[in-house]
Amino acid sequence: MSYFSNVAAIRFEGPRSTNPLAFKHYNPDEVVAGKPMRDHLRFAVAYWHALTGTGSDPFGAGTAERDWDRFSGMDLAKARVEAAFELIVKLNVPYFCFHDRDIAPEGDTLRETNRNLDTIVAMIKEHMKSTGVKLLWNTANMFTNPRFVHGAGTTNNADVYAYAAAQVKKGLEVGKELGAENYVFWGGREGYETLLNTNMQLELDNLARLYRMAIDYAKEIGFDAQFLIEPKPKEPTKHQYDFDAATTIAFLQHYGLKDHFKLNLEANHATLAGHTFEHELRVARMHGLLGSLDANQGDLLLGWDTDEFPTDLYATTLTMYEVLQNGGLGRGGINFDAKVRRGSFEPEDLFHAHIAGMDAYAKGLKTAAKLLEDRVLEDAVDRRYASFKEGVGLDIVSGKATLASLEQYALDHDKPIRNVSGRQERLKAVLNDYLLSE
Repeated sequence: MSYFSNVAAIRFEGPRSTNPLAFKHYNPDEVVAGKPMRDHLRFAVAYWHALTGTGSDPFGAGTAERDWDRFSGMDLAKARVEAAFELIVKLNVPYFCFHDRDIAPEGDTLRETNRNLDTIVAMIKEHMKSTGVKLLWNTANMFTNPRFVHGAGTTNNADVYAYAAAQVKKGLEVGKELGAENYVFWGGREGYETLLNTNMQLELDNLARLYRMAIDYAKEIGFDAQFLIEPKPKEPTKHQYDFDAATTIAFLQHYGLKDHFKLNLEANHATLAGHTFEHELRVARMHGLLGSLDANQGDLLLGWDTDEFPTDLYATTLTMYEVLQNGGLGRGGINFDAKVRRGSFEPEDLFHAHIAGMDAYAKGLKTAAKLLEDRVLEDAVDRRYASFKEGVGLDIVSGKATLASLEQYALDHDKPIRNVSGRQERLKAVLNDYLLSE
């Protein structure tokens, strides 16, 4: 059956189209910076928001009108698979992502839960085969069930830790079965509420132990996906251990795990950490750890993770600027970890939201490629740091300078120092010019 019978396949119609159910900027076949848009952007639908989201919030019940919600249990899980692939195919999105508990309900025992998962995985595999849709990444939901009240890999309860390990093991097996290109670790409750009752050292050591077990088991079963860690500073815990890109990189370096992981960075998580998304991307890129993106945006007037669909062209341009400088996302992609607003409850709204996000990233890609082609920002940065390319500046960056030699230079050149303007406003105006041009 069809769950979106009122919506046809979404096509590219160009910026002059007035059709709300058409792409204005996302043309998957258009070549930008040497390859088709689809290969740059590698879009993915988030199963949890698109298929299981209800529109509920702390103050009200769900509002979403979803025809599949008339089912329950495994029947509901099967209906969601049908709806998911109809949505994905009509959007012409090549990938999707899921948590294990998104696709199949928990049973009374772990064995029953795994049987439920196996049934739905087999169904998903058939749909992937018939449609050509691929799995960008999967992960384990180790935060919803009350057993994870004190964490999973960082819990104080060894029985819970063992259960979490079993869940990760199954997740890796599912990823291999479905050909996942990545596997994500998101520490939903890997943090603390208060240090008064927390052994932080043990918790961090145990989290690293879980990661090492996952690395070993993936090798054992021949699952060669890229491992990703998704940083988030807070929510649901007050302080989460993977606070931001820099904190996560420090963790990986400290425990000797850096060669096994990259980062899956989310725009709204960057906001919660007090950063811009491009800051997080730059930090990861500098360390060779930029792996994949969760595409959304937050509301700067609200202090929590609102997971809105990305429509800020300034942000998507600077995001794709970093991605292009990174040489692309490799095996990663751009996953719409975003949900329609509570008032956008009709099934058609899922299409409007994804179209808006895909067009925003397509426009950002084209603008970023043009900026790089014209060396707009590169030339400005080169001019700003020109003093380090000759004379005493070259001595500093080449390692020849010492405190004594720099003191002597300062004494010999003891005159008023003249700085040069950073031209920040001018650069923002130029960026606007590029955004506004076709």
